[in-house]
Amino acid sequence: MGSVGLVSPQSMHFAQPMRLRSGAQLDDYTLVYETYGTLNAERSNAVLVCHALNASHHVAGVYGGADRSEGWWDNLVGPGKPLDTDRFFVIGVNNIGSCFGSTGPTTTNPRTGRVYGADFPVVTVEDWVDSQVRLLDALGIARLAAVIGGSLGGMQALDWSLRYADRIGHCIAIATAPNLSAQNIAFNEVARRAIVTDPDFHGGHYREHDTLPRRGLRVARMIGHITYLSNNAMESRFGRELKSEVLGYTTQDIEFQIEGYLRHQGDKFSEYFDANTYLLITRALDYFDPARGHGGDLARAFAAATCKFQLVSFTTDWRFAPARSREIVKALLDNRIDVSYAEIDAPHGHDAFLLDDARYHALLRARFERIAEELT
Repeated sequence: MGSVGLVSPQSMHFAQPMRLRSGAQLDDYTLVYETYGTLNAERSNAVLVCHALNASHHVAGVYGGADRSEGWWDNLVGPGKPLDTDRFFVIGVNNIGSCFGSTGPTTTNPRTGRVYGADFPVVTVEDWVDSQVRLLDALGIARLAAVIGGSLGGMQALDWSLRYADRIGHCIAIATAPNLSAQNIAFNEVARRAIVTDPDFHGGHYREHDTLPRRGLRVARMIGHITYLSNNAMESRFGRELKSEVLGYTTQDIEFQIEGYLRHQGDKFSEYFDANTYLLITRALDYFDPARGHGGDLARAFAAATCKFQLVSFTTDWRFAPARSREIVKALLDNRIDVSYAEIDAPHGHDAFLLDDARYHALLRARFERIAEELT
């Protein structure tokens, strides 16, 4: 198994306006994306990878120069890996509203000539999928062999299966849910309030004040990071280990190793992620609810699906618990739709979908081998 090697992002500009779910309109926008592997002559072996909250189009491979950052799913995507780029043409797209190159709060508003900031419109999972469809149309790809994503990426994969059913063969949704629980919405709201109450937020136009709401973003990340880990993972890695042998008897400084870890994660995140983007993406998570338009009946929502499904959950994931994946499985079975489900006993919590697990990767390898056979 190898890496796809050095990669470079590509971009595509769309001059045709895009109407969003909110009723707002983007007059024009740019999507940044990466591709790996080769599109076959039939243009039938394309796989779309949808990213989660703080990820991007950089799915696999490495960048050259000073930035040697590795793709966030490099352990899964590449030659000989479960999503084998010797067989598939893999596409990773940075969603609109993000801060990694696609049009979003950090880019210039053509109507004003100023950075969008808080003026960037609210976006939804459905808006992201619509923009992905436009990109695929421009690339000449009429149908995807599969759409795959974890967490928020899994929600995008589910939306593809519901609204563009004739354009995908397989939906692979990992560590995801048909909507957020009240508890999850609550975590998102606390994180957002940490950001907007930061004195440096300035109503979302902090760049005009030559500052950034780093304090709020640090706290938001710390809150989020706690939900991505299982209790067992935190216990085994940190437990109640102290920073030093002598207690400092302080309410301000770090006493426990877990505190230092969370502060480190918050500090790192605040240096590269945009606060307005964090607000937008967590709200998109909140809004996703395909059953809402069907009287709350998830089975009715999935009645239009025609592709084959692979659902994966992890036993220690309490943010997107296995019970939420089983809700989707039941809705699919109620419609007699082809679905496979795996519940993997992994200790890592929600982050398990990003990590190496032999059973998890073997499962995905088998699924993609099946998909490759269908293409021959």
